[in-house]
Amino acid sequence: MKDENLICQYSGLPSLASYQLKQKKEKAILLKAEKLNFSDQDTDRIIQMAWEDRTPFEAIEFQFGLKEKDVIEFMRKNSLTSSFRMWRKRMKARKTKHASLRDLDVNRFKCNRQRGTGNKISKR
Repeated sequence: MKDENLICQYSGLPSLASYQLKQKKEKAILLKAEKLNFSDQDTDRIIQMAWEDRTPFEAIEFQFGLKEKDVIEFMRKNSLTSSFRMWRKRMKARKTKHASLRDLDVNRFKCNRQRGTGNKISKR
């Protein structure tokens, strides 16, 4: 639809068409979420991967089929409002979350100082 049809020319408020378009988008998101229907373990893993600095959105897409936009909606749905805002603010400028913005020599998902077993950073 054209943008001029989404705003009432008399009042300047959103029109019925914009409301219907918004409802259609929300319904599509819900249908997609129902199709994917993740287990509790998968939901926890997606949230964990989204919070990790060095795990790019492409890795989440590869494992779970969620693009960056879908991960944002997933986090909005499965997080507290304040937690989502904090996560969004943190991820917006994080260049390690996008494989295309990373340096070409970085091809791993974990820190090189991280131990092979466990998730602890080794002491120097």
